[in-house]
Amino acid sequence: MGYVTDMEELVKGGTPAQVLVLAAHPDWRDSRVNRQLMDAARSTQGVKVHDLYSLYPDYDIDVAAEQGAAAAASLIVLLHPVQWYSMPALLKLWMDEVLTYGWAYGTRGTALRGKDIWLVATTGGPESSYHPQSYNRYFFDAFLPPYEQTAALCGMRFLPPMVLHGAHSASDEAVTDHVKTFSERLASWPQWPELDELEQCPACEVPVSDRPASEATS
Repeated sequence: MGYVTDMEELVKGGTPAQVLVLAAHPDWRDSRVNRQLMDAARSTQGVKVHDLYSLYPDYDIDVAAEQGAAAAASLIVLLHPVQWYSMPALLKLWMDEVLTYGWAYGTRGTALRGKDIWLVATTGGPESSYHPQSYNRYFFDAFLPPYEQTAALCGMRFLPPMVLHGAHSASDEAVTDHVKTFSERLASWPQWPELDELEQCPACEVPVSDRPASEATS
């Protein structure tokens, strides 16, 4: 789907979606797994997909539109390949510009409080590479705190991530099964049995003294 079509959908709006998928891949033509996941999300009822690299090829994010979509959703899905142990650049920019102080966190920043956030990611290296004795040096969970704390600061519940390791070398059958499971999970949320055992959203209040209401940056 091209930039014009995606932008028209974003502006047109319509009935708010219960689920917002932020799909971020710098080159969908080279995507083996994430493109299939995005297509599966688009075919799921109640799901709105924002293909960030098609919507914002110039990195000029429509903050008001994105805040409106995020506020209307009950679940936000971060769909992306892991690049340099983090998210692609445009998704990071989305976080920087959309999750503003006074809106997403801090004084009166309650727009996302009580919502769920779900990381659905792929890695190039196999799961065995995320080990103290392998080249990535850490278990994969060691790279999750920035996601978890972002959720906490916004008062969101961080759901157990869904990760496909070794996306480049996974068999076609494994990819198909992964996409099917993702589609089923997306369609059945929030009726996931494990959600009953998850803790409620943490309260991370930011004192006004730590973030003055000025335009100055650090």
